[in-house]
Amino acid sequence: MRRLMMALAALLITVTAHAELKIEITQGADKPTPVAIVPFSWDGNYGLQEDVASVISADLARSGLFSVMAPANMLSTPTSADAVNYRDWRVSGMDYLVIGRISQQDGNQVRVDYELFDVIKQQRIKGSNVVGDRTGLRGVAHAIADDIYEQLTGIRGAFYTRIAYVTAEDIGRNQKLYKLKVADSDGARATAILKSKEPILSPVWSRDASKLAYVSFETTRPVIYIQDLKNGQRQRVQSFPGLNGAPAWSPDGKKLALVLSKDGNPEVYILDLASRRLDRVTHHYGIDTEPAWAPDGRSLIFTSDRGGQPQIYRFTVASRNLERLTFSGNYNSRGSFTFDGRFMAMVHRGDDNIFHIAVQDLETGRIDILTETSLDESPTIAPNGSIIMYATQVGTQGVLGGVTLDGGVRFLLPESQGDVREPAWSPYLN
Repeated sequence: MRRLMMALAALLITVTAHAELKIEITQGADKPTPVAIVPFSWDGNYGLQEDVASVISADLARSGLFSVMAPANMLSTPTSADAVNYRDWRVSGMDYLVIGRISQQDGNQVRVDYELFDVIKQQRIKGSNVVGDRTGLRGVAHAIADDIYEQLTGIRGAFYTRIAYVTAEDIGRNQKLYKLKVADSDGARATAILKSKEPILSPVWSRDASKLAYVSFETTRPVIYIQDLKNGQRQRVQSFPGLNGAPAWSPDGKKLALVLSKDGNPEVYILDLASRRLDRVTHHYGIDTEPAWAPDGRSLIFTSDRGGQPQIYRFTVASRNLERLTFSGNYNSRGSFTFDGRFMAMVHRGDDNIFHIAVQDLETGRIDILTETSLDESPTIAPNGSIIMYATQVGTQGVLGGVTLDGGVRFLLPESQGDVREPAWSPYLN
């Protein structure tokens, strides 16, 4: 809740590329499925900026479900189905094999053909192709990784998505430069879309992943802005005296849940973006904040200390019913749903008085603590519900962390320049 009270002075919006997040896997799964991604062949007249097979390998490894074979250990490197020798891959202990070819098309276009094989059954599972711009090969690789992931798990992949986050870099004289950045789901291709000498708060994606909403103190009071990521243009959302913060897009993109103190106390409201009609959700002298929509748009959750300590409550829009969701622990906040609405990620503090990322089964009420670090905050969930990303600290540096929903795989995403905080995972891009 402290973020809602912090001042933000946004400067002119600039679009620049800077240092990227670098993934460091700190804990792997116990029995991941072995898969080999053979380096893709290329028949063009110039070099490629991306190693497609390497990006696919990193994506699958980060999911925690797969162990990827190092190219140096491969007995052969086929690029066509008739060159596949299943014995080579059985001897190497592989269950699945991916091969591919990249060919030059007209202009700057390239075509990437890929094939997936079941080594045990000695059969081809699928073959497909993607055509894209040569400079966009990394996105093509993420899309292929999504397809492979879905073929092998039955769950849609979430590698071809984006993340937004805030960095803070020391610039001398006890000042920091804050940047709102957007990057691939693995932290690559980071771009700064906003710079400020004051903190930037609460970035949140629209459902079509084309816009971000955030809070700004460009005037004398906090204001929520919506920024179009394609053209850089932004609009000022209707603002009121006092606090304007914690925006959250409704699933249909037509409304924003937000926190206002225009009536003297922080309360949760729903703003219709077309009509500007404002609907007050909460009525209590406690602090109500951090709203988040359920996937079906019929309810939203929020954090409130109305019971004496921060806990998470649910408000059903049609019935106006209010219920408390969390009872375990002395602090639960920043709730967010998985895509199916079954689970809720949150910041949880138990008897050890340490802030961890936890997930609660909303059907059974069971809470599982997923992280072993402290001072964990701001959980955000991949659109397929497979991974939770969050902000934490390593030493004195703020970094992003990631953990699978079962807690089996953990990784860190530090940045070379400054602290990282306030992550927000985008919806699917297509």
